[in-house]
Amino acid sequence: MPLDKLQQPQFQEIMQDHIFNTIEFLFDSNQEFGVACEIEYVEFDPILPDYIQKTLPVVTLFMLANYSFESASLDEDYLRFEAGFGNENFGSFVQIPLLSIKQIYVGEYPILINITSPQEEKEEEVVDSMSALLNNPENAKLLKKKR
Repeated sequence: MPLDKLQQPQFQEIMQDHIFNTIEFLFDSNQEFGVACEIEYVEFDPILPDYIQKTLPVVTLFMLANYSFESASLDEDYLRFEAGFGNENFGSFVQIPLLSIKQIYVGEYPILINITSPQEEKEEEVVDSMSALLNNPENAKLLKKKR
């Protein structure tokens, strides 16, 4: 089965539940851990300065230890925590969609691997201008009168 077939909503839901349950277990066990995630989906508040943002790889590993672990929270969709970045320890709240988490580590051991990604929001269908005009009955009448 090709991996793209596993991007179906049903499998994504299974993976999201698995990621949630794994992180919840680690929190309940008071176990520090790391998450490797797709950085394009991660939000920072405040936004990281460009010189720091540019240094983050496409898949970035965040270690939830000490204050980052203590500040962490979890809900059905996101893992959130506070972390410091760069030499000056620039503080930012990090929000990671669960499905953007590719791996979870305890020590050097990967304990979870996720091959799915967050669902892309579907763009609204673009309707051509003639169809849009004809959808309005008044416009359709005007066009028929001109013929």
